[in-house]
Amino acid sequence: MHPLTGPRRTSPRRRRVPVGAAVCVSVLAATTVSAAVSSAVSSAGPEQAVSRSSADRSVQHRTPLAQNPLAGGGWGVYKGDADQSWPPYVRSTGENRRLLAKISLRPKAKWFGRWISNADISKKVDQYIANSTGGNPDVLTQMTVFRMVPWEHEACTRLPTAAEQSSYKQWTNRFAAAIGSARVALVLQPDGPFALCAPGGSQLPSHLIRYAARTFSALPRTSVYIDAGASDWPKDRPAEAARILMPAGIQYARGFALNSTHYESTDHNVYFGTRLVNHLARLGVPGKHFVVNTAQNGRPFEFADARGAHPDNANTCSTGTSTSCVTLGIPPTARVGAASWGLTANNRVRARRHVDAYLWFGRPWLFMQSDPFSLPRALAIARTTPY
Repeated sequence: MHPLTGPRRTSPRRRRVPVGAAVCVSVLAATTVSAAVSSAVSSAGPEQAVSRSSADRSVQHRTPLAQNPLAGGGWGVYKGDADQSWPPYVRSTGENRRLLAKISLRPKAKWFGRWISNADISKKVDQYIANSTGGNPDVLTQMTVFRMVPWEHEACTRLPTAAEQSSYKQWTNRFAAAIGSARVALVLQPDGPFALCAPGGSQLPSHLIRYAARTFSALPRTSVYIDAGASDWPKDRPAEAARILMPAGIQYARGFALNSTHYESTDHNVYFGTRLVNHLARLGVPGKHFVVNTAQNGRPFEFADARGAHPDNANTCSTGTSTSCVTLGIPPTARVGAASWGLTANNRVRARRHVDAYLWFGRPWLFMQSDPFSLPRALAIARTTPY
């Protein structure tokens, strides 16, 4: 991944929240926006209540939909160079433009990480929120934080140095101060299972993520979801996913995120996530919710079954009936239990109870889900999506 320069514009005034202050956090009911800005997508209609299935009787209370911080209001669509899909869309015409609109005009979570310096992070965040919301404080901005150093396979060979730890905290503090009182959904540290491979079983990387989870969750309208892998990684093991989340500060966060870089079905992730919610409750952390990445699982398959040169760059679907290939999944929405998404009846019940939204924090239109933008991939996944 590489730094991306966002558009220079003056952001609306937002209340800055001192980082580290003792902020009493409560789940805020989403506010209905009387007039959504033109760049916002309203994605959260009311859902009909349904009875619980016997598979979920261990959950004693159902959180009303009105308490979902991602429901209601508008969801911002960023339109600028900080989104790799935006410039190709602007330059496109005809059929390409129609297809690319399925990606570029939908609300997505931009990734922020080490490629943005500590000196620049506050400005980048401020610009991104201003562009996404159009100045409306009730429009939701979606972000992904991927700042841990080292991470992924390097995290299995060494721990963060003292300087890296200090830099991580400074970067996080500046990021949080830039968010202030903006309404934000924030996915924290994709590929979460790599925290389990730290040398000597150290929890130092997890404790840095916990620092971020606590810092961002102290903001008045930021909902934090810590990455917990996917239903196929760690494969169908809620206890293993809890080992990621417990030291990473799940007690501070709204909940967790699933399927960020994988292709597993929404059905499987809803079932797995519900079991993880129940397992966390048994560990003394009840009432958690989750989000599922649906950007790339329109024709789902397990990561290990990916076709192509590398699983991160798995083959795209060639036709609308192709299977086990990459294509766009359920569009971003808080209407998680809608019958049109094709979930089983039991999973529609589970989703309404535990899932805040289906979000696009995956990026299948990028080479290796990272960089650069791939026009052939983007056109293929837009052309073949079942949604």
